[in-house]
Amino acid sequence: MRHRVVGRRLSRTAAHRKAMLRNLAQSLFEHGQVETTLPKAKELVRFIEPIITLAKKNTLAARRLVISRLRDRLMADPKDTDMLLDDSVVQKLFKDIAPVYADRHGGYTRIIKTAKWRIGDAGDIAVVQLVDIAKTKTRSSARPTAAAAT
Repeated sequence: MRHRVVGRRLSRTAAHRKAMLRNLAQSLFEHGQVETTLPKAKELVRFIEPIITLAKKNTLAARRLVISRLRDRLMADPKDTDMLLDDSVVQKLFKDIAPVYADRHGGYTRIIKTAKWRIGDAGDIAVVQLVDIAKTKTRSSARPTAAAAT
């Protein structure tokens, strides 16, 4: 019987599963979307939603809890492969991502199933996205081009 047993094991030990979810979460916060298998995507959403809700509080205690759950890392500069940016993933979460969701009560992520399968075992591939982050990126990138045209 599976009474009160929640979550997927994903054929990993507890430590490996925790490390994998932390890694996926940090990559999602850094890039705005992540491509992974469908079961991992569903577990990632369960892991990320409470973290974003904590980040919306913007207190020192919330920041410490998020750091303990994510194990903060520095972000890589996409233009230079050898350099790291000054901001970390948690700083970006509190400074850029959490204010976007200030008026939203949950549902910060979306899972999109793709038509692709993994070659080895035909596992379904899905894309996990932060919901309103893509809109803000397209708006911010559209403004400089309009200003440059005038």
